[in-house]
Amino acid sequence: MFNTVGIITGVDAEAAALFPGQSANSEALHGFMVRQVPFADRNIVITCSGIGKVNAAMAAMMLVEHYHADLLLVVGTAGKLGGRDGNCFEIVEAVQGDYGASRADGFVHYRAGSWPIGEAHTEPFHAAPMPDTGLPKVRIITSDCFVESADHGQRLHQALSGDIVDMETAAVAQAAARMDVPWAAIKATSDDANGDSAGDFQANLKRAARLAAEAAERMISELPRG
Repeated sequence: MFNTVGIITGVDAEAAALFPGQSANSEALHGFMVRQVPFADRNIVITCSGIGKVNAAMAAMMLVEHYHADLLLVVGTAGKLGGRDGNCFEIVEAVQGDYGASRADGFVHYRAGSWPIGEAHTEPFHAAPMPDTGLPKVRIITSDCFVESADHGQRLHQALSGDIVDMETAAVAQAAARMDVPWAAIKATSDDANGDSAGDFQANLKRAARLAAEAAERMISELPRG
C-alpha cells in the first residue's frame, strides 16, 4: 500500500537517529538535505525540515511532489502537556495551537485554514490508521512557539485537549490534507513544556530522538506492502 515513506523531522539530531549509518544516497533539494534508505521493501526518504510550521509544510510538499511519497511520517521530539503516562506516543490527531482570532477576552482557536470568524471550532486533522505500535495514542498541539511556560502549556491543554506539543506535526497534517496524502506521527517527549524546557530539551534530545526513531522503524516494518 505504501511504497515510499517520506519522513520529516524538525532538527538534525532527530533525522540522524533514523536508520543510523544507512543511506542509499543523499542530495540537497530546495534547501533541504534528503537522505534515502531502502527498508522493508520500500523507499524511505528522510529530511530535516528545520523548526516550525512553514518549514514542515514545505518539506511535506517537496517529499510528495519530488519523491512521490505516499505516506508522510513526522518523527521526533515533543513537550508533554498534562499528566499523560509514557514517554513515546503515536499521534492520532493534530491541531494547531496558534491559529485563530485574538479578541479582547482572549485567544479563540479554530481549525487551521478555516475562516477565523464566528463560532469557534477546532476539529483536528486525523492521522491514517497505522499498524499497532503498542504506544499510547494522543492528540498533539503544534505551534510556532517553543513552550517554556507551564501556564501557557496548561492553557493549551485545557483549550485543545492536547497531550503533547511540538512545532511541526499539525502543519504536515494540514499540508497532507490539501494534497490528499495520508500522514502519521511518532513523538517522544524531551521535556514537560515548562520553565525547564530549554535545558531539558537539550539534555534529552538524543535519547528521545532515538526512542521515536526506533518506534517509527517498527511501525514502517509492519506497514502493508504495495
